[in-house]
Amino acid sequence: MKQIFTWILLSLTGAFSAFSQQSDTIVVIKADRLFDGEAIYANYAVAVKGNKIIATGNEKDFHLDGVIKRIELPGCTILPGLIEGHSHLFLHPYNETKWDQQVLNESIAERTARAVVHAEKTLMAGFTTVRDLGTESAGYADVGLKDAIEKGIIPGPRMIVATRAIVATGSYEPKLKNNAHNIIKGAAEADGVEGLTKEVRTQIGNGADVIKVYADFNWGLNKTAEPTFTVDELKAVVAVASSSGRKVVAHATTAEGMRRSVLAGISTIEHGDNGTAEVFDLMVKNKVPLCPTISADIAVSEYAGWKKGMPEPDRIREKRKSFGLALQKGVTICFGGDVGVYAHGDNAREMEAMVEYGMKPFYVLKSATSVNADVFGYSDFIGRIKAGLYADIIAVEGDPVNNISDIRKLKLIMKDGKIYKLQQE
Repeated sequence: MKQIFTWILLSLTGAFSAFSQQSDTIVVIKADRLFDGEAIYANYAVAVKGNKIIATGNEKDFHLDGVIKRIELPGCTILPGLIEGHSHLFLHPYNETKWDQQVLNESIAERTARAVVHAEKTLMAGFTTVRDLGTESAGYADVGLKDAIEKGIIPGPRMIVATRAIVATGSYEPKLKNNAHNIIKGAAEADGVEGLTKEVRTQIGNGADVIKVYADFNWGLNKTAEPTFTVDELKAVVAVASSSGRKVVAHATTAEGMRRSVLAGISTIEHGDNGTAEVFDLMVKNKVPLCPTISADIAVSEYAGWKKGMPEPDRIREKRKSFGLALQKGVTICFGGDVGVYAHGDNAREMEAMVEYGMKPFYVLKSATSVNADVFGYSDFIGRIKAGLYADIIAVEGDPVNNISDIRKLKLIMKDGKIYKLQQE
């Protein structure tokens, strides 16, 4: 008789504490396949003690002392915990409530409550780390959310937070036709070297792990996307952030916004909708990766009435073209979907979209694990199944290297050595 055991650890209840907290217990996980972030192996195992990976490879080569707890997952693939590279935990799908209405009408308390739910959904989708790129008017609430997760008050992924993000004065939203009203903006306005220096330091002082700038926005004539900051302004942001050991990422959809960002030393380009061959060549030369956020464009188009099978709108055709060109040019691709535009917990739809748009599943898996860890500066901690790294491990039924949608069939979720989900047959 087939028995299915589902164990869900919620840190606030202390459930599964005997399994996750006994320092002398070693957990050995074995499945048909193991993807370590770099390559795929047959019948490999991984051993975990405390919150660290202590061994991986052929189990016969392990030399383990202590109490051994075995987890056998036949028909499954073991992978590093996935890393979501572009999320907004304080937003929810725009077809539920439009972005500007969330910013203007939802209280910080409501948005934080939603973010707590979103964080758990993200973790339970197998994403053990998230780079959250802006609270969109929720201030520094992401720092508090990160702290609550780290203290075990609520379940959620490791968080890399950008706090408020930075925009040029007059460029960002919400905007009212009656400009006599002074309304809250979705990000912090700052200008010039002095103003940007102060704002970067303010965000760092309030807990930002990464700085996000909007290198362009829809503020041109007829609301066309146009650059916001000059190269010198962007260089100032990078210089100040770099002096504290932090990276800067740029929202950039125009070729010129992308070009200025690359020249300024930005670490990743977010979106890149209208990237050209020249800009992608410049990105390759300067080793600047692209985080394409394909699924956000798809979701927005669907909210406007488009459905797959219908003729593709310009937005989708341009995204498909630019992503294909980036692949052709050899641009490093980060995984990140701009989750929040669509539902948290459905992060895997970006992996499926990347495959649909021409990226091989193997490289998509690398993008969501080792590549993101390397690019974000966290390779000493996460992104691979390797001795000495944190025990962020998932297992899925099937083989996502051949069928990327198998990444949704989660059987095991472990973060920091604690098991949040386990299904064994």
